[in-house]
Amino acid sequence: MLSAETAPRAEGDAPRTIRLHADDNVAIVVNAFGLPAGTVFPDGLTLREFVPQGHKVALADIPEGGHVRRYGEVVGIALRDIAQGTWVEESCVETPTAPALDALEKATRIPAALPPLDGYTFEGFRNPDGSVGTKNILAISTSVQCVTGTLDVAIKRIREELLPRFPNVDDVIGLTHAYGCGVAINAPEAVIPIRTLQSLAKNPNFGGEVMVVGLGCEKLVSERLVPADKGAAEDSVVRLQDERHQGFGSMIDSIMTMAEARLAVLNRRQRETCPASELVVGLQCGGSDAFSGVTANPSLGFAADLLVRCGATVLFSEVTEVRDAIHLLTPRAATPEVADALIREMAWYDDYLEKGGADRRANPSPGNKKGGLNNIVEKALGSVAKSGTSAIAGVLAPGERVRERGLIFAATPASDFVCGTLQLASGITVQVFSTGRGTPYGLAQAPVIKVATRTELSQRWSDLIDLDAGRIATGESTIEEMGWELFQLILDVASGRKRPWSDRWGLYNDLTLFNPAPIT
Repeated sequence: MLSAETAPRAEGDAPRTIRLHADDNVAIVVNAFGLPAGTVFPDGLTLREFVPQGHKVALADIPEGGHVRRYGEVVGIALRDIAQGTWVEESCVETPTAPALDALEKATRIPAALPPLDGYTFEGFRNPDGSVGTKNILAISTSVQCVTGTLDVAIKRIREELLPRFPNVDDVIGLTHAYGCGVAINAPEAVIPIRTLQSLAKNPNFGGEVMVVGLGCEKLVSERLVPADKGAAEDSVVRLQDERHQGFGSMIDSIMTMAEARLAVLNRRQRETCPASELVVGLQCGGSDAFSGVTANPSLGFAADLLVRCGATVLFSEVTEVRDAIHLLTPRAATPEVADALIREMAWYDDYLEKGGADRRANPSPGNKKGGLNNIVEKALGSVAKSGTSAIAGVLAPGERVRERGLIFAATPASDFVCGTLQLASGITVQVFSTGRGTPYGLAQAPVIKVATRTELSQRWSDLIDLDAGRIATGESTIEEMGWELFQLILDVASGRKRPWSDRWGLYNDLTLFNPAPIT
C-alpha cells in the first residue's frame, strides 16, 4: 500500500499517478478532471489518449490475454493488445475467475499481535448487560410493516410532548421494516430477517429498553422480538388489534404510556469514562472509486488496527466485495475454524447469487465504473483494505450479534442500507463509511463518520463529509497520519464531543432487512 515514503507530492498541477505495487503494470491518474493525450510524466511515460481521474493508464505494453495487475494482484485479463500510455478502460479487460474456495490457505500467515494501546478512553453509556453505547435512544421495534404509519404518528407526539421532559435521551426512533406478514416464517432462510430484528433491539445504543408495536394477525408475532430476560413479553408489547383499544387514539395513548416509562429509565443514563476497548465500530464503503483502496480504506484499516490494539471490536463486511480477495484473508484467520467460517459465508453467497440467476459480476455499479473501477476484482481488493493488518478473530452470519473482540468479518450483502442494518444488528455503536463518488448516507441508530477518498469530493460536499482522506493522494498526509486522525475522531464522536454531519442534518436511511426467504 501507499506509504509515507511512496506517497506522491503535489507540485502545482504537475501530472501525477499512483502505482501501488512494484508488480503493477497500471497506475491511476491523480489529477482532477484527468489528463489529456500528450501528457508527459516525470518518468517519461507519455499518455497516448485522455485518461480520466482515477482511471488506469498502462505503464507497459500488455498483450492480448496478458494480466492487468493492480495491488500486486491480477485485476483483469486483456481482451486486446493494450499499448503503454493508453487508458485501460472497462472494455479492455475481462473479469478474472474468482479464487476457488476449496484451495485456500487457512490460518497459515496469522499476523503477530501488535503492541497494545493503553490509556485511550471515550465517554459512553454503560448498560446493565455490560455493553457500552455511544447514543441514548429509545428504539421501538415493529413486528410488521402494517403498524409503521401508526408508530410514525406516535413518535411525532412522543418527540413533541414527552421527549422535552427527558433531556438525557437523544431521540426516539422506530425500528420499522417491510417484514412480518405474508412471509414463509418457518422457511430455513427466514432465520436471517427474524434474527436481525431480534438483534437490532439489543443494540447498546438503546440501553436495553425493548418495546414492540405489533398488529396482532401477523406471522412474526410480537413476542418473538422481546428478549427472554425482559420478563413477560406482554409487558413490552403494544398490539393494535387488542380489544382494549377503542379507536386510533387509544392505540396512540398505549404506545405513549409504554414509551414514557422507558424514557424515564433511559433518562437516568449518564455518560461515563470507558476504555476504548468497549467500542464496537463498523466499517463500510459506498459509492466507491479507484481511490477507495488508495486513500480512505487504508486509513480505515490503519484506524482499525489501532482500535484492535486498544482491545476494541471492529466489523468489516460486504461479502461480494470480499469474495475476490478471500485468498488474502483466510491466511490471516486466527484459527482454521475462523477460516472455515469465512469460506462458509462466501460459499453461501455464491449459492444465493446462483439461485437468483446472477453472479458477482453484477457488482460494481455504473458509478463505481465511472470512478475507475473496472470490475468486482479491483473493487474487492480496495474494499478489504478496510480490514487493516490484524488477525481475523471471528465471523458472523447475517444478523448475528458479535461475540468476540478484535477484527470480525460480519457477513452482509454489499448494499449500503442492508449492510448498515445488519451491522447495527451485530452491535456496532459507531460506523465509519468511506465514499469516493459520494452518498448522503446516515443511520439514526448510531453515528456515522463519512470519509472521502478524494479532496474534490470533500470540498464539494463540505457539509456532508467528516474527513478528507484525499490528502493522501496529493501527498499532504500519509495513511498513518490519516489513520490516527480518524481514530481520534472516532473517540470524539463516540463521546458526543463531535457530531458527524449526518447527525447534524438528521440525515438518516431507512432500515432494510436482508430477506432471502420466500414471501407467500
